[in-house]
Amino acid sequence: MLEKIYTIPVNEAFEASRDDPACGCPMCTLYNTLEENELDRILGAAMMEPDVRIETNAQGFCDTHFKMMFVRKNRLGLGLILESHLAEVAKGQKGKVLSLKGAGVDQEEKLTKLEKSCYVCSRIEFSYKKMIATILYLWENDKDFRDKCAAQPFFCLPHYRRLLTEGRAGMNKKVFSAFYEQISAIENAYLEKIGGDVSWFCKKFDYRYNDEPWYDSKDAVERAMRFLSGDLHKDPKKVQS
Repeated sequence: MLEKIYTIPVNEAFEASRDDPACGCPMCTLYNTLEENELDRILGAAMMEPDVRIETNAQGFCDTHFKMMFVRKNRLGLGLILESHLAEVAKGQKGKVLSLKGAGVDQEEKLTKLEKSCYVCSRIEFSYKKMIATILYLWENDKDFRDKCAAQPFFCLPHYRRLLTEGRAGMNKKVFSAFYEQISAIENAYLEKIGGDVSWFCKKFDYRYNDEPWYDSKDAVERAMRFLSGDLHKDPKKVQS
C-alpha cells in the first residue's frame, strides 16, 4: 500500500496553489519542502551518525547544496562534513599511477562519478518519487483530489514532464489518458497566458504603448523563467513572507 505519510504534504501543496495561484507549481513546493527538511537534517543530529557520514563521504554534495548549507551559518557542522569527505576524496585519488586502464584512469572515473553524485539530491529524489506516486494514486482514487488538481494554476515544465513520465509508467492507458487531458489543459492555458503576458511586457517598451496599462505583465519575465525551469531551492518558510 502506498505510504500514507506523503498524502498530507501533497494535499497541502495542492490546496495552497489552488487557493492562491501566487504559490505557483505545487510540485516545486513539495520539492522545496523536502530540500529544506534534508538540509536541516544533515546539519543537525544526522551529521554525527556514522552511517550518514559514510554516505556523505562517498557521495559528497552538488554545488547548489554546498552553497545552501554554507548560508545556513553552521560552519562547524559543514567543516566536519568537509573534513571527512576530503579525506575520502584524497584516499580515492591515491593508488598506482599506471594501471591496466592507463595512467590516472581509475582516479578520473572516481572523480567523474563524484561530480554526478550528491547526498542531498539522492535523499530528495527518493522521497520525491514517492510523492509523485502519491499524486497519481490520489488522482485515480480520490475525486476531491482530482478537483484540486484541476484547480492548479500551472505546473512548471520540468515537473509537468515528470508527471507525464511517471503517469504513463504508473497508470493504465485509460486512466492516464484522462489524467493527461486534465493536466495538459491546465498547461496549455497557462502557456497561452504567460506567452501573452511576456509579449505585452515587450510591447510596453515601445513608445506607442506608453499610455496602455501593464495588465499582468510587469513580472511576466520572472514568472516565465519560473514556469520554464522550476522555482526550486527556496526555503518554504520564507516564500510565504
